[in-house]
Amino acid sequence: MPDVTMPAARATALKTIRCDEIATPKPERGKVLLKTKLASICGSDLHIVYMGWNAHEFPLAHGYPGHEGVGEVVDGTDTEFQPGDKVLTVPSIWESKTFAGYQSLAPRYLLKLPDDTPLAHSLMAQQLGTVVFSCLRLPSLLGQTVAIIGQGSVGLFHDFMLRKLGVRRIIALEPVKERRVAGQRMGVNDAIDVTGDRATQAVLDLTDGRGADVVIEAVGSVDTLNQAMKLAKPFGRVVAFGLPPTMERVPFDWDTFFRRRLLLNSVFGAQDEEGLPAFRLALDYIANKEIDVAPFVTHQFPIGKVQEAFDLASSKQQGALKVSLTF
Repeated sequence: MPDVTMPAARATALKTIRCDEIATPKPERGKVLLKTKLASICGSDLHIVYMGWNAHEFPLAHGYPGHEGVGEVVDGTDTEFQPGDKVLTVPSIWESKTFAGYQSLAPRYLLKLPDDTPLAHSLMAQQLGTVVFSCLRLPSLLGQTVAIIGQGSVGLFHDFMLRKLGVRRIIALEPVKERRVAGQRMGVNDAIDVTGDRATQAVLDLTDGRGADVVIEAVGSVDTLNQAMKLAKPFGRVVAFGLPPTMERVPFDWDTFFRRRLLLNSVFGAQDEEGLPAFRLALDYIANKEIDVAPFVTHQFPIGKVQEAFDLASSKQQGALKVSLTF
């Protein structure tokens, strides 16, 4: 039987999140009740809690916007899941309540985990899965040059996938030294340590003035979105992976976009694919040790220190890549 109450994080105002003790959800037929073991803080969580993106009114729901988690099934009545199963949770944004001690989710958002992989490593499959989903929707990248803005966990997972897809050259823009070093370990060819116009010029210099075939914006800011279009070659592509920092309309460099005849796409919906194939592939990469995710698991905090965990994830200090919560 589940506990009567559970800890659950709640964002009460911009940049303010606390831990409350609330009632545990009850089992529901057709849904899976699970006990959360670990949950990690995604960049999108920071955009919501620290920047107000998609946060129309505070306080937010308990457990929201957490969506990267691993847990143990407590009740799976009328589903294929059994009590004791270890699972990866990949809820849609509308059902994201992973920052809580228990969750009740539709089985389509769950994948059973391999027994011989540490839970902290399997947890990385959620974000890696979204990167897999994004990269497999691009045309052939064989022999191409790709520029990535940002070498947080999303940027680093892109480094891995781009190598798998035959990219010839990866250029990474990242001012934080520890993240640049991590990118070089993941196969980055050129790591640029400056930002803004100097970084743009550096990419153009490295590509003989042409720009990159594909540019991946993995930060989520107005400046870097518009910078991405200046880094792309004519007829190139920009992948807007990072979320906007505000619910207001974002200023857009239409002139560069138009003159360079660029393609631009966002990334959304990996959780809605039937059977969750991108996340299955991510779990396989991790279980088969094709990618070493141990360096990503940098910090863990008990759920009671959720504010401290969010502050660290936002600051990017202490070599933080993925900050996780324990229960």
